[in-house]
Amino acid sequence: MLRYDSYDIVLQEIPNEISLCFTITGCQLACEGCHSEHLWDPEDGKELTFDFFERLITKYKRTITCVVFMGGEWNDSELLALISIAKKANLKVGLYTGLNEKQVKRKYPNLLTNLDYLKTGKWISDLGGLDSCKTNQVLKDLVTGKILNSYFYH
Repeated sequence: MLRYDSYDIVLQEIPNEISLCFTITGCQLACEGCHSEHLWDPEDGKELTFDFFERLITKYKRTITCVVFMGGEWNDSELLALISIAKKANLKVGLYTGLNEKQVKRKYPNLLTNLDYLKTGKWISDLGGLDSCKTNQVLKDLVTGKILNSYFYH
């Protein structure tokens, strides 16, 4: 079962979407300089049950257009089940992973065919996030193939 540290309604993760965003615990990448080391422990957080997820989708259905998972690819079968619930509610779905797109394609091919958005690239503090032109991170619209990083430049 996937576990989450927190969830919130966010406006900045995916351009032009209002997203219900879950921060998933159990990250296995342990990136140097990570600002969320508390997310590394797979026992931390609360279980993200299908029932609870469905209740949140129902509660926020009139507000949100997208669901974003910050991590969780390491348990792709559970994540795919949650994605399916979101898709049945006609919501778009995004995933942030510290892996790159090739790694996701190789390790978790079923995820790519079920996602609308994919943010890739581990956190490297010297390179910054999506608002930096030096970043190694990429936010991609998987439906159109468009890279969305430019939405974050100031």
